[in-house]
Amino acid sequence: MLFLLNDVVFDLDEACPVTPADARRFEKLDFDYVLELGCELFAEDPLMHRNDPERARRLAWLIADRSPEVNAALFAAPAAACDPDLVEPRFCALPAAVIHQLQAKGRRLNAVAADRAVWNRLAA
Repeated sequence: MLFLLNDVVFDLDEACPVTPADARRFEKLDFDYVLELGCELFAEDPLMHRNDPERARRLAWLIADRSPEVNAALFAAPAAACDPDLVEPRFCALPAAVIHQLQAKGRRLNAVAADRAVWNRLAA
Protein backbone atom coordinates (compact mmCIF):
# COMPACT_ATOMS: atom_id res chain seq x y z
CA MET A 1 0.00 0.00 0.00
CA LEU A 2 1.26 3.45 -0.89
CA PHE A 3 0.78 6.21 1.68
CA LEU A 4 1.37 9.95 1.19
CA LEU A 5 2.63 11.65 4.34
CA ASN A 6 2.93 15.38 3.73
CA ASP A 7 5.00 15.30 0.53
CA VAL A 8 6.63 11.86 0.74
CA VAL A 9 5.09 8.66 -0.62
CA PHE A 10 5.91 5.60 1.48
CA ASP A 11 5.41 2.03 0.31
CA LEU A 12 3.99 0.31 3.38
CA ASP A 13 4.12 -3.11 1.67
CA GLU A 14 7.91 -3.10 1.76
CA ALA A 15 9.45 -4.58 4.89
CA CYS A 16 7.05 -3.87 7.73
CA PRO A 17 8.11 -0.66 9.50
CA VAL A 18 7.33 -2.17 12.90
CA THR A 19 8.38 -5.42 14.49
CA PRO A 20 5.72 -8.02 15.36
CA ALA A 21 6.25 -7.19 19.05
CA ASP A 22 5.67 -3.49 18.39
CA ALA A 23 2.60 -4.28 16.29
CA ARG A 24 1.12 -6.14 19.28
CA ARG A 25 1.97 -3.20 21.56
CA PHE A 26 0.31 -0.76 19.15
CA GLU A 27 -2.93 -2.81 18.87
CA LYS A 28 -4.49 -0.94 21.78
CA LEU A 29 -3.85 2.51 20.30
CA ASP A 30 -6.95 4.05 18.74
CA PHE A 31 -7.02 6.51 15.85
CA ASP A 32 -7.38 9.54 18.14
CA TYR A 33 -4.20 8.58 19.99
CA VAL A 34 -2.32 8.09 16.70
CA LEU A 35 -3.59 11.51 15.54
CA GLU A 36 -2.31 13.11 18.76
CA LEU A 37 1.01 11.30 18.36
CA GLY A 38 1.36 12.60 14.79
CA CYS A 39 0.67 16.15 15.91
CA GLU A 40 3.29 15.85 18.66
CA LEU A 41 5.90 14.44 16.28
CA PHE A 42 5.35 17.16 13.67
CA ALA A 43 5.24 19.86 16.37
CA GLU A 44 8.78 18.82 17.33
CA ASP A 45 9.99 18.63 13.73
CA PRO A 46 7.74 19.92 10.92
CA LEU A 47 10.00 18.14 8.41
CA MET A 48 9.98 14.82 10.25
CA HIS A 49 8.81 13.04 7.08
CA ARG A 50 12.11 14.09 5.43
CA ASN A 51 14.44 14.24 8.47
CA ASP A 52 13.39 10.91 10.01
CA PRO A 53 11.76 8.80 7.26
CA GLU A 54 11.70 5.62 9.36
CA ARG A 55 9.73 7.32 12.12
CA ALA A 56 7.47 8.91 9.50
CA ARG A 57 6.91 5.53 7.85
CA ARG A 58 5.92 3.99 11.19
CA LEU A 59 3.44 6.84 11.72
CA ALA A 60 2.02 6.28 8.22
CA TRP A 61 1.69 2.57 9.01
CA LEU A 62 -0.14 3.33 12.26
CA ILE A 63 -2.57 5.69 10.50
CA ALA A 64 -3.25 3.18 7.71
CA ASP A 65 -3.64 0.35 10.22
CA ARG A 66 -6.17 2.30 12.31
CA SER A 67 -8.04 3.74 9.33
CA PRO A 68 -7.54 1.46 6.28
CA GLU A 69 -9.45 3.73 3.90
CA VAL A 70 -6.98 6.59 4.52
CA ASN A 71 -3.86 6.63 2.33
CA ALA A 72 -2.78 10.26 2.72
CA ALA A 73 -2.09 12.46 5.73
CA LEU A 74 -0.88 16.01 6.12
CA PHE A 75 0.46 17.42 9.37
CA ALA A 76 1.02 21.15 8.92
CA ALA A 77 3.05 22.64 11.75
CA PRO A 78 3.70 26.40 11.78
CA ALA A 79 7.18 26.08 13.31
CA ALA A 80 9.56 23.65 14.98
CA ALA A 81 9.00 23.09 18.69
CA CYS A 82 5.49 24.56 18.49
CA ASP A 83 2.53 23.52 20.61
CA PRO A 84 1.03 20.27 19.19
CA ASP A 85 -2.40 21.96 19.27
CA LEU A 86 -1.16 24.27 16.48
CA VAL A 87 -0.49 21.37 14.10
CA GLU A 88 -3.26 21.02 11.52
CA PRO A 89 -3.85 17.39 10.53
CA ARG A 90 -5.71 16.36 7.37
CA PHE A 91 -6.50 12.93 5.99
CA CYS A 92 -7.91 11.63 2.75
CA ALA A 93 -8.37 8.58 0.57
CA LEU A 94 -6.65 9.14 -2.75
CA PRO A 95 -7.49 7.19 -5.89
CA ALA A 96 -4.76 4.67 -6.69
CA ALA A 97 -3.88 6.50 -9.93
CA VAL A 98 -3.18 9.76 -8.06
CA ILE A 99 -0.93 8.23 -5.43
CA HIS A 100 0.96 6.22 -8.08
CA GLN A 101 1.48 9.42 -10.06
CA LEU A 102 2.84 11.13 -6.94
CA GLN A 103 5.15 8.19 -6.28
CA ALA A 104 6.43 8.40 -9.87
CA LYS A 105 7.57 11.98 -9.21
CA GLY A 106 9.94 10.59 -6.57
CA ARG A 107 12.43 13.20 -5.39
CA ARG A 108 10.75 15.84 -7.54
CA LEU A 109 7.66 15.65 -5.31
CA ASN A 110 7.70 18.60 -2.94
CA ALA A 111 5.26 20.42 -0.68
CA VAL A 112 3.92 22.64 -3.48
CA ALA A 113 3.38 19.74 -5.90
CA ALA A 114 1.69 17.64 -3.19
CA ASP A 115 -0.46 20.59 -2.19
CA ARG A 116 -1.61 21.18 -5.77
CA ALA A 117 -2.36 17.49 -6.34
CA VAL A 118 -4.03 16.72 -3.02
CA TRP A 119 -4.52 19.31 -0.30
CA ASN A 120 -5.22 22.64 -2.08
CA ARG A 121 -4.12 24.60 0.99
CA LEU A 122 -2.33 27.20 -1.10
CA ALA A 123 -5.28 27.83 -3.42
CA ALA A 124 -6.40 31.44 -3.49
